Amino acid sequence: MEGNRFDQEFIDLFLDSEVYAVVGVSTNKQKYGYKVYESLKAAGYTVYAVNPRFEEICGERCYPDLDSLPRRPDVVEFVCPPSVTEETVKALPGLGVEMVWMQPGAESDEAVSFCRRNGIKALHDICVMVEMRKRPGADR
Repeated sequence: MEGNRFDQEFIDLFLDSEVYAVVGVSTNKQKYGYKVYESLKAAGYTVYAVNPRFEEICGERCYPDLDSLPRRPDVVEFVCPPSVTEETVKALPGLGVEMVWMQPGAESDEAVSFCRRNGIKALHDICVMVEMRKRPGADR
């Protein structure tokens, strides 16, 4: 993966957003799909769970795909296998999504290249939970 150094201003652009969709959310509290979802919610973001395997996560609706969300997210957060990321990013231009955050392990050269070619801002190889904790007043 080339070009994975991001300045704080770029990271803050993502963290200052209001609405996230977490692709690959999990009901397993030990998995990052669960931890990322819960961390974003605890920080006060509006967060939509996306995973076709579940109907509900933490008492909230889980959506099968990005098309079914009630509101367009500012940021799509990927916590899933790279193959799912690669397939899902293809829908983003048509949905008007302009920012994606690929958690470590969810990224691939193909997904990052697709985002660059289509004008989608992409963070990868850094963890949203780590970056949230670095912020002053980490509770947002």
